[in-house]
Amino acid sequence: METLFALVLGVLQGLAEFLPISSSGHLRLLQEGLEQCGYDLEGAGFGLAFDTLLHVATLLAVVVYFRRDLASMTRAVFSREAGLAGERRLAWLVVAATVPTGVIGLVGNDFFESAGIMAVGVALLVTSLTLWLTDRFSRHQIHAAEGMGVRRALLIGLAQGIAVMPGISRAGATMAAGMGLGLDRTQAARFSFLLSGPIILLAAAKQSLDVIGGEAALPGTLPVVVGFGAAALTGYAAIAGLMRLLREHTFWAFSVYTGLLGAAVIVWQLMS
Repeated sequence: METLFALVLGVLQGLAEFLPISSSGHLRLLQEGLEQCGYDLEGAGFGLAFDTLLHVATLLAVVVYFRRDLASMTRAVFSREAGLAGERRLAWLVVAATVPTGVIGLVGNDFFESAGIMAVGVALLVTSLTLWLTDRFSRHQIHAAEGMGVRRALLIGLAQGIAVMPGISRAGATMAAGMGLGLDRTQAARFSFLLSGPIILLAAAKQSLDVIGGEAALPGTLPVVVGFGAAALTGYAAIAGLMRLLREHTFWAFSVYTGLLGAAVIVWQLMS
């Protein structure tokens, strides 16, 4: 049973972290449902330590998929080569966008994390509406993320910070902000995924400190390996699939899904 739960949590984290459907919202709903059925995830070893492990797995997916971009950006930061000017600019735009996200996360994380299930349902509806409005009204004028200004990067970082709220998709918020500010779909997705790296790393680091500062348990070796592998593989597949999908298609399917899920959660809470 532990191995099955690890597989489910790993797949859910890997997919929902990068698809615009909110990983934190899905994990909160799954936890609530299991608790109502009498199953204690944290007591079974699927608490903060396991969550940190899954975050590291999704970070690995980002690093592997964007290894060439990340290598070029890293080299560009420490080089004055004119040919690396675009990569250098992109690296600093990612750093700039990370700042407002980090500030919001530090200041508001406890408040957002304490949100009730009804609030998660409402947030999912907000994600759905945001994706629909983005598809309908965005205008694509910038065809390379490197062409953005710092102001646009900061606004995308602000959108990512708001996504600390469970139910607000981080990927959805950043891609919608990017498209609303002129990026085309694929470049908005590219910047969103590159921007996820520092934030996932910071979140994992913070969780690691919390784990070190308290008592933390993990399930057995097999569930840990299965959960980590599932999160890494499905995370990579989610990134690759979404990058291909957005070349020709819109967010409508994700908008419909999050809208229906949000409505179902609200109905569930009203009937409870």
